Amino acid sequence: MKKVVAMIPIKLNNQRLPGKNLKILGKKVLCQYLFDTVKQIKEIDEVYVYCSDNSIQKYMPEEIHFLQRPKELDTDTVQSKDIIQKFIEVIDADIYVLMHVTQPFIKAETISNSISKVKEENYDSAFVAYPIKEFAWYNGKPINYELTNVVRTQELEPLYIEGELFVFEKEVFTKEGRRIGSHPWIQPINWKENICIDEIDDLEMAETIIELEKKDEGYSK
Repeated sequence: MKKVVAMIPIKLNNQRLPGKNLKILGKKVLCQYLFDTVKQIKEIDEVYVYCSDNSIQKYMPEEIHFLQRPKELDTDTVQSKDIIQKFIEVIDADIYVLMHVTQPFIKAETISNSISKVKEENYDSAFVAYPIKEFAWYNGKPINYELTNVVRTQELEPLYIEGELFVFEKEVFTKEGRRIGSHPWIQPINWKENICIDEIDDLEMAETIIELEKKDEGYSK
């Protein structure tokens, strides 16, 4: 039986939006949205918050473990692979699930399906992505259509924008140094799940969504 471990790296000294992981969103702090979602996922054997500041524990449910990470991993120059490497050295698993609390609206079924694709099917990794069907250019050239054959937008091949959930077999990282392997499953997510809190505008958008949903619930009663 493959052991699945989820890793939630959190730092409390963010630069772009200071203290963003503890900002109030609706009636909860931001990090609690993912914490509450993760508790519903039966495919995960263990969940760890990987943070240098143990004060985060007061926001964590008892089902989630705290693992203190070295403070040197909090600097802006540290890459994701450095954090993953240190975590894997301490916590062993067959499959790792890397998640971020900055994507608060991701659904439990999205996470579950991503894990199942790696655990039960022939995928070495999975990641969530938001599909976009728009005419796109890169380096001065169209990348998803021909200038001589402008098709309808619904006929375009979608572009996928990576989200913040990655599932990968241990060997994908230990042998290739990657969180996406050679045969990944791309798990589509909708526009709401794709919202990522990096700037104050993102937080305000998320707050607006919550307020609108409250109004819709009120109208339906």
